[in-house]
Amino acid sequence: MKKYVIIGNGTAAVGCIEGIRSIDKTGEITVISEENHHVYSRPLISYYLENKTDLEHMKYRDDSFYKDNGCRVIYGKKAVKISRTSVTLDDKTAIKGDKILVATGSRPFVPPIAGLDTVEKKFGFMTLDDALTLEKVLSKDSRVLIVGAGLIGLKCAEGIRDRVGSITVCDLADRVLSSILDNDCAAIVQKHLEKNGIKFMLGDTVERLDGNKAFMKNGSEVNFDILVMAVGVRANSEPVKTAGGEVNRGIIVNSKMETSLPHIYAAGDCAEGFDASIGKNRVLAILPNAYIGGHTAGVNMAGGDSVFDNAIPMNSIGFLGLHIMSAGNYSGVCSEEKTDNTLKRFFTKDGKLCGFILIGATERAGIYTALIRDKTPLKTIDFDLTKKVASNFIFSKKIRGKKFGGVV
Repeated sequence: MKKYVIIGNGTAAVGCIEGIRSIDKTGEITVISEENHHVYSRPLISYYLENKTDLEHMKYRDDSFYKDNGCRVIYGKKAVKISRTSVTLDDKTAIKGDKILVATGSRPFVPPIAGLDTVEKKFGFMTLDDALTLEKVLSKDSRVLIVGAGLIGLKCAEGIRDRVGSITVCDLADRVLSSILDNDCAAIVQKHLEKNGIKFMLGDTVERLDGNKAFMKNGSEVNFDILVMAVGVRANSEPVKTAGGEVNRGIIVNSKMETSLPHIYAAGDCAEGFDASIGKNRVLAILPNAYIGGHTAGVNMAGGDSVFDNAIPMNSIGFLGLHIMSAGNYSGVCSEEKTDNTLKRFFTKDGKLCGFILIGATERAGIYTALIRDKTPLKTIDFDLTKKVASNFIFSKKIRGKKFGGVV
């Protein structure tokens, strides 16, 4: 009987379990979870703080998921060493495995800020435990300083907005969501958040901290009660790096999700795989890609044959009623469709769609994503009409049947 070990208990791990079971119904699966929680959807932690969901509805799979799939889960333990045949935990327990998946995700990046150790109430915002701990100190009078105007920082701001007195978000970048949006789109999002009471200090960041006072790079001072560090994340690639595997910004994998180490795979936010939108490897820390990558790894670990070679960067997010979607890259020629309340930006290169940004008009965005993934020549469709209204009918009847399960 084959033995499988999965390091991590997130989206990629679920994909791996389901991938394995699609091929091997009886092999032993051991999941090592550093957190003490049933698998949950991390993007929902801000909605938990908004009281829009609860701990039960945050679960990514039903309570019976592990039992139904014949999994043993080891909670509250960290993998500190891996080899081609085993995983060693922080309590020195060795778990044997014929095939191993590293799905360790990412960890917060905390810059070296002088005086950070003088701040009593400081938090991250990546895990359920982060949200539960932060929740305990929130009050209607709390002044919150969030360092980082990326996705994590802004989702934190959204989640706590109605539970605190004030929120200030600072970032060294000159715009919000600088890794996702261009200047014009970022300005729309910033204006919307400012209307909802969130203050920004952009092009500026904390240089020094002293208790509950932040000394900013531009010379100003900010008094706060709660500090949230949301500067960014780094792939948690140490298990493979320590074992001598190939690592760059993440763990290098091929289209089968294999690492450079025999019998060891990687998927999710810790992995660096092929980005079809730019034609080279990079980390794509996105939930759908984590699941697909994990499933691909699971199938191959169990002896099947699966590849994941059409991953692209995608984001689907909302802030206080404003919905945003983006995908691909923005290296091409830009065209747009704009109304008083919406903005669609499309980027084309070599006669194909290579990226898009949608603000306030995200209906049927999967059509645009499919055009990027499939490298559809735009001359074969009415792209001017498609930019205004996305429809399945831009595809031929044959392609619609293949893509959408017979919908014609």
